[in-house]
Formats: sequence, C-alpha cells, structure tokens
Amino acid sequence: MSEIVSLGLTADLDPANPGATPGGNQELLARYQGALTNVFGTPQRVLVRGYGSRVWDADGKEYLDLLAGIAVNALGHAHPALSSIITSQLATLGHISNLFTSPGQIALAEKLLTLANAPEGSTVFFTNSGTEANEAALKLARAFGNAQDPKRTKIVALTGGFHGRTLGALSVTAKEAFRAPFEPLPGPVVHIDPNDAAALEREVDERCAALILEPIQGEAGVVKLDGAFLRSARSVTRDRGALLIVDEVQTGAGRTGNWLAYPERFMDGAEPPAVFAPEDLPDVITLAKGLGGGFPIGAMICIGQSVSQILAPGSHGTTFGGNPVAAAAALGTLTIIEREGLLEHARDLGAHIARSIEELKGVAEVRAFGLLIGITLEKPVAKELAAAALEEGFIINAAREDTIRVAPPLNLSSRDAQTFIDAFDSLLAEVSTTASQGENA
Repeated sequence: MSEIVSLGLTADLDPANPGATPGGNQELLARYQGALTNVFGTPQRVLVRGYGSRVWDADGKEYLDLLAGIAVNALGHAHPALSSIITSQLATLGHISNLFTSPGQIALAEKLLTLANAPEGSTVFFTNSGTEANEAALKLARAFGNAQDPKRTKIVALTGGFHGRTLGALSVTAKEAFRAPFEPLPGPVVHIDPNDAAALEREVDERCAALILEPIQGEAGVVKLDGAFLRSARSVTRDRGALLIVDEVQTGAGRTGNWLAYPERFMDGAEPPAVFAPEDLPDVITLAKGLGGGFPIGAMICIGQSVSQILAPGSHGTTFGGNPVAAAAALGTLTIIEREGLLEHARDLGAHIARSIEELKGVAEVRAFGLLIGITLEKPVAKELAAAALEEGFIINAAREDTIRVAPPLNLSSRDAQTFIDAFDSLLAEVSTTASQGENA
C-alpha cells in the first residue's frame, strides 16, 4: 500500500481511517487544472477512496454516493468479492489482444446471450465503453444498409437521446450544445420526438438503415418510452427492412431491477395475455456502464444469425475489448447481482424511494425504474439542490434544470436510502426558499 501512496495514486485506504490526502481538495484541484484537458470543467471534489455506498474526498469528508459513477458502480465501491475476482484475474492473465481469446471472454458472451434471451446464432462483440458499443452498432448498421441498397444510409434517432461523444455516436445524440462545435457530423441522421408514432412511420422508410433508441432516456432526466411506441418501433423497422438498435448502456445490467429494460418497457400497456416473444427482440443491444461494476467494458449483442454475420472477419476490431480482466469483472458483477438478489432489491428500494419523495413539497413528479430515478422539481433548482446536497454529504446529479437523477449502487441499503430521503426534504425546502427570495428581490 505504501508504494502506491508514494506514487501519488491514492491515499490511505484503511476503511477504518479515511484520513485526508496531503494538500487536500484545493491543492489537488489546482494541479488538476494545470495538467488535464479542460473538457469537464473543474471537478467538484477529489475523491480518494470508497467503500460500499460511501466515498471520501481529499479533505477526509464522507459522502453517500447516490450516483455510482453515473450508473456504473453497480456493486458500490471496493466490493470484496469483485475486488478479489479482478485482482486474481490480473495476477493470472491481464491482456492478450484479440488475436487470442480467454475462457472468461467466452463465458461472459454466453452469459449475456442467456440474459438477453437471444436465439441460436446470436453473438457478442466486446468494447471498452458504451460509446464504442454504439459506434460498433452504427458501423454494423452502415454495412447492413450498404448491402441492401447504396441509398439505405439514413439513421433515425430520438430527441432527448444520448449515445456518446465520438463522432458517430454524437451524430445520433440530439443535444445541440454537444453537436454544434463538431459539425458536420456523419450522416444522414434524422431525429424524431420520443413516442411520436407518426414521425416513426414517416422516417423509417426504404432509405433507413437503422433506428437507435434508449428504452429509458437517462440523460434526458429518466424519461421512459411508451410500450406502444416501442412495439411500433419494432414492427415498423421489421416491415421496412431496417435494424432496431436498443441502447441499454445506462439501463442494462440490472439498473432498472431487470437485466434489460427493453422487454419490460415493450410490454408496458400491452393487453394480456400478450407474451414477450423472440421476434419482439431488437436486432442489436448495446451495454456498458454497470456491466463491469466499475471496470471499463462494453458489449454489442447481435440478435440472430443474420445480424451476427453482418460484420465479417477484419471489418471491425478492438485491442482491449473483452480482455481477461474486463471479462472477469463483468462476469463477477453479474454473478454477484444474482447471488445477492439485487434485481428484486433494486425494484423494491427504488419504489420505496419514489413513494417517499413524491409526497414531498416542491416535487412535481418522480419516475423510478428500479434504481434509476428521475425527480422533477416544481422549480428549476436542480443544480442548486445538487450542490447543496454535496455540501451535506450526498452525491446526486442535476440531469436538467428541474430534474435530479439518482442512480445509486444496486446494493444501497434501506437505511442509507432513508437518510437521503430525510435530508432531501429539508434541502429542497432550503433551495426553493432561496430561489423564491431571489425572484422577489
């Protein structure tokens, strides 16, 4: 431990003694500004260690982490079993490139195909991130369209969607502030509004190679797609010969209390005895974030043999994707989620948090899908509320001016959740009062 401390990589990691890092937040943030490219602005804190659902900063202050690295740390921080799995694999075999494979990579692919209920002939391509998984899916869509008709090049995406920051992924991300500095972006891409069935029918035409969507738009403030719209998306793409790509980067791997959000959202509002059938599956599913429990890994699941054969040997690649350590981390994360019953826990705890918070004064609406929760406020004070919460030791996120996003570890305890609920009421009242005083000044 003393070796990595002396290298400046960490502080004392003894769970019983969080301590503080020499220089603290102020000095380290000054060093950050002098050494790192300024694409994130100034970080809010310098975090030095974590354990369970808590993290500590360089001043030794403790926080309840209710964002989990933006829905990434599914098992919280320093989960003993996951740490052991990753350490053991790294000590055995770390990197081999994709000129070779490993037992863990094969086992993880088989596990994901099982969790996705993918039919025979389906396959998995591993990446290092969600953006890369979406890039692979878009590249697959372009190859598919070109094989059908040189004019089949259009990609349809949704306003409010977020699929990544690289040029291809950014082209299907709707936020103008992200897009404008880098245009012209790859295209053609057409954005339609979520749940707009008429626009779906109009734009998914003979020139459309693929439709890409998130079943729940996390960056937009945890906004669901209606089941009827998802069913139309599947039928229209199938009828028009286009691919349906479902981005589950944020919603997959148990975040919503299910392994994948798409099947549940697809069935929302369906008349019984409707049953989710194999033909209702999308053509491509992308995963990342919580899949590795904090270790970088992404995946593109190709559903069915015909889709799996679109990318041939040599048509795509990755140096690090699916490496032995990442595969071990992901397989370990999925196994621990199963073993600890965290899907049911996420559903139950998310529902409890939603019921408790939606009753509070100043809250307009709460949208909870497992432990992916969007809280819309009556006033546009989300940034102020997130800042106040941080000062009080709670990490949450302002997804929009009026919306707080909460995406804690899936093993967040009921006691910790209640601590947040109790504090949320007073914090919201405080920032709302301050906002009202400002309006009346």
